[in-house]
Amino acid sequence: MNAVNFLIDTVFDLYLMVVLLRVWLQLARADFYNPFSQFIVKATQPVVAPLRRIIPGFGGLDVATLLFALVIAAAKILTLTMVFNYPVVPIAILIQALLVLLSAVFNLVFWVLVIRAVLSWVSQGRHPIEAVMIQLTEPLLSPIRRVIPSLGGLDLSMLVLLLGLQFFEKLVLGFIAQLLG
Repeated sequence: MNAVNFLIDTVFDLYLMVVLLRVWLQLARADFYNPFSQFIVKATQPVVAPLRRIIPGFGGLDVATLLFALVIAAAKILTLTMVFNYPVVPIAILIQALLVLLSAVFNLVFWVLVIRAVLSWVSQGRHPIEAVMIQLTEPLLSPIRRVIPSLGGLDLSMLVLLLGLQFFEKLVLGFIAQLLG
């Protein structure tokens, strides 16, 4: 059953990250004509387009896409619940879906930062995916760069952000776990 759990986790988490990337691309006002951005839009458009006609955005935030992400997280929990024959408790599924969504946000930011770092070593600014990664992460990295100067040409802002992100994730998820007791 571990293999089934792994497969369900992976499939749902990958698509959840694609949906969350769409939200992040919109928030960062990234280039939607970039091939990577086009893939994200095409992978989510069949569901998001009809939802956006019904559910309006709020303050620049794509509420329809966020709601879709929550539905994906709930579908993941519901699928795992049914596969492992656990009782279906709607409020528990909703709470777990919110936790899955929050965890996916942290994981997405982490992996985008890692991908940007690796691409900076390999492509040196010539790959279209790197351009989108820069557009997504620069608003997070530039405030750190203003506080922590480069160390002889070595930019430590990525490391500081990764450590801060992991600290904040453990803090938030630990606090929520303590609340739910």
